[in-house]
Amino acid sequence: MKQGIHPDYKITNVTCSCGNTFTTRGTSGELHVELCNNCHPFYTGKQKLVDSGGRVERYKQRYAKSQKAATEKKS
Repeated sequence: MKQGIHPDYKITNVTCSCGNTFTTRGTSGELHVELCNNCHPFYTGKQKLVDSGGRVERYKQRYAKSQKAATEKKS
């Protein structure tokens, strides 16, 4: 490996928006993240829906309408 081209790695304190903090190694001293393993939906099994402009509500209405049509078609 060439000498002098690699960054200096130091202890980095990571702070999540949920309040969780942990340390790792990195090139900066402080790091702020929005999601960590304590609040990420993949790891917690909880789904967070961020509703921007009522998209989730419109989807739910369309889904309910299609389910109603499907049950009426079967009858």
